[in-house]
Amino acid sequence: MRTLRCDDGVPLHWRQWSKPGMEPARGTVLIVHGLGEHIGRYETLAARLNSWGWHVVGYDQRGHGASGGPRGDVVDGECLLRDLALVIDELRLDPQLGRSPLILLGHSMGGLVASRFVAGGLAASSGGQLPMWFRPIDALVLSSPALDPGMSGFQRLQLAIGVALAPHLAVGNGLKTKWISRDAAVVKAYIDDPLVHDRITPTLARAVVDGGELVRQHAADWVVPTLLIWAGSDKCVAPAGTAEFAANAPAALVNAHCFEPLFHEIFNEPEREQVFARLQNWLAARFG
Repeated sequence: MRTLRCDDGVPLHWRQWSKPGMEPARGTVLIVHGLGEHIGRYETLAARLNSWGWHVVGYDQRGHGASGGPRGDVVDGECLLRDLALVIDELRLDPQLGRSPLILLGHSMGGLVASRFVAGGLAASSGGQLPMWFRPIDALVLSSPALDPGMSGFQRLQLAIGVALAPHLAVGNGLKTKWISRDAAVVKAYIDDPLVHDRITPTLARAVVDGGELVRQHAADWVVPTLLIWAGSDKCVAPAGTAEFAANAPAALVNAHCFEPLFHEIFNEPEREQVFARLQNWLAARFG
């Protein structure tokens, strides 16, 4: 374990999983976790990736897990993107982990952050300038990404008022723990986990909503090889937003699959072996 320090002083908790004797590895997978959770919940996924020959790195996003910052809050709408750039820069300096290919794997809010990060590179193609935080990556895996939080008109009005009056006031995120998985053991572990929280501020919520809209708008312009896998019975985010992105993205670059009966955490569902197989086959086909 190690700690990275952001420009504003917030420490980010970093974890690395590597299988002894796996050199040379196929590359590195950088995991970006979801809202309210932490990178420690990805031990099983990391172990699978290790067994397939990949180094794995992950970090607790600010306001989450063992990292610093108020729970469920960000400084501004691009704060998490700057943090991700910092992690990638640190990773690139490592003689083992810095080797290509580098794959971002984002789940839920982490999927939104990862896809928004990639979408930043599309600015130059439309005549704009690349954001200071943009870094190139080789491929992207999105697991039930929060491309559409499914907010009603009234909730959007509440969000606008919250951003104006109390942008950093943390409130409950409204998500029920039973929505994450149909596996009772997974739900119980989530409830009992002291590093899990249910906080979110209007500033972070605004970043998720705006980021998802931007990513969906750029679907047709997508240039990064992407595996897009999501839960068709998701109640934490709206599957329709992910399906919209999949329908508009280039099929040659975006391999999309909906697991219709599954709940939000597709890697923690009873049918998880199907999800692991989809990921393994895509990695093998794309990277040999």
